[in-house]
Amino acid sequence: MLGLELPIAPIERIVKKSGAERISEEAKKELARTLEEYGSKISTEAVKLAKHAGRKTIKREDIRLAAEKI
Repeated sequence: MLGLELPIAPIERIVKKSGAERISEEAKKELARTLEEYGSKISTEAVKLAKHAGRKTIKREDIRLAAEKI
């Protein structure tokens, strides 16, 4: 992956809501990279599920099933 797609500010808010007082820039970027990688895997699986069902549109249930599978 060349660059991050997710903005860093929401990543920081997520971590702070989880109880962290401070988070390093490197940690924010690493979490963003990890979430993007996980999201990409889920998306790829959701596309397969939609195609298997004969659809071009990915639905909520495709995402849920893909997330359970990953």
